[in-house]
Amino acid sequence: MKKLPRVLIVEDEPAIAELIAVNLRHNGFSPIWSEDGESAQRELDAVLPDVILLDWMLPGQSGLQLARKWRADGRTKAVPILMLTARGDEPDKVAGLDAGADDYITKPFSTQELLARIRAVLRRRAPEQVADSVAIGALALDAATHRVTFEGQALKVGPTEFKLLHFLMKHAERVHSRSQLLDKVWGDHVFIEERTVDVHVKRLRESLGGGSVMVETVRGAGYRLTAQPQALARA
Repeated sequence: MKKLPRVLIVEDEPAIAELIAVNLRHNGFSPIWSEDGESAQRELDAVLPDVILLDWMLPGQSGLQLARKWRADGRTKAVPILMLTARGDEPDKVAGLDAGADDYITKPFSTQELLARIRAVLRRRAPEQVADSVAIGALALDAATHRVTFEGQALKVGPTEFKLLHFLMKHAERVHSRSQLLDKVWGDHVFIEERTVDVHVKRLRESLGGGSVMVETVRGAGYRLTAQPQALARA
């Protein structure tokens, strides 16, 4: 018998949580409900879900704090997180993505939209995962050990940024549009905005330190990783 995808709903409003749970059950998912961060952590400690639906406003620790905590934990860092919130402003979306959320859905939302976004994050969990190593100039990445170094120094790179860097390094010197990166790194049929790519590129550059110039913005086209950055050529 096929295992149903397990969805952890972290939501403090019982009526909303129950509505989500009923719809998930009817559409082939196995929902678990937690009303706050503490009970959610107990569920995570017991069994890892396939995806987390995380409300922004919660009693005690906020959804943002929980997302950061779970992203920093080696055991939970790869579990997709979908933020549920009434905050629809651009800075709030960026804050949610910066905290480690994979996607973002604003209340009120339709059942079909929620299901589509859950299926999308599940599809793109590992679209291009190859356990190999690649080096471009002084930048090296080992997919098997999940390590990145620049000029021999180890770098701390988040899980999404790691996948993005891996793809760019495997296809160095080529320009990739935002939509191409969403398809290849996050997976196809993605329901998130292209702006998400910009957020993760910014975070990747911050992680790369002196190697950040290797990730170039090509105006009107997208991004590329190069061994001969224009910034160094002009220096």
